[in-house]
Amino acid sequence: MNAPVRIAILGAGGRGSSYAQWVAHHPDRAQVVAVADPRDAYRDALADRHAVPADARYRTWQELLAQPGRIADVAVIATPDREHTAPALALAARGYHLLLEKPIAPTEAECREVVDAVTKAGVLFAVCHVMRYTPYTATVKKVVDSGRLGEVISVHHLEPVGFWHQAHSFVRGNWRNTAESSFMLLAKSVHDIDWLQYVMGRPIHRVASFGGLAHFTRENQPAGAADRCLDCAVEPGCAYSAPRIYGRYLAAGATGWPLNVLDPEPTEASIEQALRTGPYGRCVYACDNDVVDHQVVSLEFAGQRTATFTMTAFSEHTHRQTRIFGTRGELAGDGETVRVFDFLTHTWEEVPTEVVGDATAGGGHGGGDDALMSAFVTAVASGDPSSIHSGPADSLNPHLAVFAAERARLTGTLVTVG
Repeated sequence: MNAPVRIAILGAGGRGSSYAQWVAHHPDRAQVVAVADPRDAYRDALADRHAVPADARYRTWQELLAQPGRIADVAVIATPDREHTAPALALAARGYHLLLEKPIAPTEAECREVVDAVTKAGVLFAVCHVMRYTPYTATVKKVVDSGRLGEVISVHHLEPVGFWHQAHSFVRGNWRNTAESSFMLLAKSVHDIDWLQYVMGRPIHRVASFGGLAHFTRENQPAGAADRCLDCAVEPGCAYSAPRIYGRYLAAGATGWPLNVLDPEPTEASIEQALRTGPYGRCVYACDNDVVDHQVVSLEFAGQRTATFTMTAFSEHTHRQTRIFGTRGELAGDGETVRVFDFLTHTWEEVPTEVVGDATAGGGHGGGDDALMSAFVTAVASGDPSSIHSGPADSLNPHLAVFAAERARLTGTLVTVG
């Protein structure tokens, strides 16, 4: 394929806009030719940035699909979690290559259905497991695969979601309620379970899990607190104050994530209005959230290898932290640095790795967003899927493990995956 790869963006929110931003920086490799989103402001803001003509701006993916033939080579599906399956099935059948935001789908059956559909259609397909694509992950994977640690026996992995990020996305935001989106492990931490499977290079066989919603409940609302931060007498002393969280970004002159979740063209006035009338100005103790704020998962891989995963809201918002234990050495990583302890020499050594951005969506997930887009566009342009690290077969097992882990948490049992 000599011409730039043509891309349609389905869902003009934070994730769709992030992937489109890569296209803007690489006009020789790709171009956004269509946008679908029911929200006029978000759809038109993204389309305007990419000079998408008016007749290629759609309210729904069905309108896009109704056009004769294929109007793009790739469809980026960045719709809400519960709106992944139908467009994925229909677009794959039409022959669109698919870049699908995680999770694949909100149920185990639908995940299998999507994987079967893209496999049968023969289209290129990648799940947006951006952690697989970061330079940091490439360094960790190279160390593990080199045999420097010997046989990897176990891993401990921590996801520090961050106190304010939990409040933004999982208490006030789009992923706060299981019925509207999905449970926390699927909405957020499928990245981590997938990453563990990728680094271990083995399928997950059994899981156990514990956790719950401990803090962000009405019972923990301070005395005298109002249901909106802008009306609240105790807001100045609250760590989860919405004006404080978003005010930091306004003061820094930021216009991207997380502010653009509240308004596509954020200003001080528009953010204040959003906090006064929208969901992001609510008291964290007076929302309709039900997803967990802490969870632990124990995983058993093929060959009796093990891992533990901890997700917590109650932390600084920073990179994941990992310890990998092998028969000849140990690896310690914090998302920016990789250190290896050698049992023979009894010494620590730092392994050089590239650091790109930060761990947040606004920072490009440590370079993962850009690397994923580059890999997928390369695959489409060349017809060679080898640059894709998160294809259908690679991504299904960790998704099934996540569903199993949630069953284990709810039932207090050990669950076999798949």
